[in-house]
Amino acid sequence: MNTNEKFTNTIKEGYLIDMDGTLTTGGKLIPGADEFIDTLQRYGIPYLLLTNNSERTPRDIEAKLAQVNIKVPCTAIYTAAQCTAEFIIRQRPTGSAFVIGEGGLLKALDEIGFTINAVDPDYVIIGEGRTLSFELVEKAMRCLAKGAQLISTNPDTWCPTDQGPRPGAGAVAALLESAVGKKCYHLGKPHPFMMLQARHKLGKRTADTVMVGDTFETDIRGAVEMGFQSYLVLTGSAKREDIHAYPYVPTRILDSVADITQDIHGRLNILPPDSKAA
Repeated sequence: MNTNEKFTNTIKEGYLIDMDGTLTTGGKLIPGADEFIDTLQRYGIPYLLLTNNSERTPRDIEAKLAQVNIKVPCTAIYTAAQCTAEFIIRQRPTGSAFVIGEGGLLKALDEIGFTINAVDPDYVIIGEGRTLSFELVEKAMRCLAKGAQLISTNPDTWCPTDQGPRPGAGAVAALLESAVGKKCYHLGKPHPFMMLQARHKLGKRTADTVMVGDTFETDIRGAVEMGFQSYLVLTGSAKREDIHAYPYVPTRILDSVADITQDIHGRLNILPPDSKAA
């Protein structure tokens, strides 16, 4: 029996892993995040990176993570743009959309054969990006007035970037909600559709699925509502004292993903790769 077989027979869990605040922050590597991903890959433990940011494609994210020494294939990345595309194709297989968003969302829609329509679309879809203008908002309002449904790739009102935060898809959706009096349907984390799709891609049972993330509102809430295990890391937006502000609690609170790496090594009595026997 090889090491991978022995390891996966012992460790039943698979990991859904947030990115911003969990693996990277401000475009920089969080210490130990590269070793964590390397450990999962080395021992064949299933994992999937999840992001609510719809701006980039999985291949773009793969390249960006490689710059900070986190090496993952694009097939191990699941974005809110992909989630949105998978949702709407089930609802309107031959539909169309007016989009306020960028490459990641547009590519995801193109891959399912959704057409872009600025006249009478089935959906107005809001994603992340820097291309927002009042001209786009006006066009979106007119589409909504004609009966289009309002969808966003995620409910986040702000989006982290390497230069600092900027308004997120949820904030733009709120603008349109206020302007037209129509509620937006938010996909992405913590929506059950994204969490369930991610678990299916991971290939694990509910009880053996672990969500690792830094935010109560998306990562932890989504996991709790789906019955997953939830690991809150303190390398992003959440603080230990924040736990009292929410009606749900994570399964574990960790300083960082490095704690999971140590746990994996400890459970199998395996020395870290760079350790030397005494």
